[in-house]
Amino acid sequence: VHLRSPRSSPGGQRRHTLPASEFRCLSPEDAVSVFEIEREAFISVSGDCPLHLDEIRHFLNLCPELSLGWFEEGRLVAFIIGSLWDQERLSQAALTLHKAQGSAVHIHVLAVHRTVRQQGKGSILMWRYLQYLRCLPFARRALLMCEPFLVPFYQKCGFEALGPCEVTVGDLAFVEMQHPVRG
Repeated sequence: VHLRSPRSSPGGQRRHTLPASEFRCLSPEDAVSVFEIEREAFISVSGDCPLHLDEIRHFLNLCPELSLGWFEEGRLVAFIIGSLWDQERLSQAALTLHKAQGSAVHIHVLAVHRTVRQQGKGSILMWRYLQYLRCLPFARRALLMCEPFLVPFYQKCGFEALGPCEVTVGDLAFVEMQHPVRG
């Protein structure tokens, strides 16, 4: 394989290109982009965000390896943020805590930028995330809570409903769901 050196490229200039599509763990520097997508996705539907900017920064500092962002041409288009949990079911404390000794990955939020919704990106990102979790030796299962209208979406991703979630946010009630990562 012969690769042209940067000096021999047309015009003698090195061209900087971004990958068309890239999946990577998020960093605290991504927090503002994450929050902008999340706010737009959730405020119109439920009136509140699962994570506020300070909480996003908190989790991206504490456990960035449990996040996954989808970038197209360097721009964040979809993401998942998770943390570890050490109980069988989610509780109010699960919304803000990362239990480093836990074996359940609590998926706090999955959001897709409005300009690329209805293209299957949420399902693809969740599939990639679950594949990634299989590589983490401590992850045994993934947990999430969602509004009832989202249950069919998560069931198509392989999650099973565990029933009503103990956690409520204002008037919103949630269904708790789980997905085995390894037996």
